[in-house]
Amino acid sequence: MDQVNSIINILFNIYFYMIIFYVLMSWLPNVRDTFIGELLSKLVEPYLKPFRKIIPPLFGTLDISPFIALIVLEFAAGGLKSVLRYFIG
Repeated sequence: MDQVNSIINILFNIYFYMIIFYVLMSWLPNVRDTFIGELLSKLVEPYLKPFRKIIPPLFGTLDISPFIALIVLEFAAGGLKSVLRYFIG
């Protein structure tokens, strides 16, 4: 069970930092046009898109949906650990 927890933690941390890096890339011009930017866009944008549809930007420019998405991701990782702990033991 410890191995499963550590795998979930590693995958969660990788995706967490991918989202953080993707959000920070929006502050730098032309970074999203690079290979890394396009790769992150393909991996992160499908997860962020539903949150952007639900949560409008504050004051017209401040997008808080990635932060809500990170919180949901953390709850999902915790829920997945609980479910696996129940089934695996």
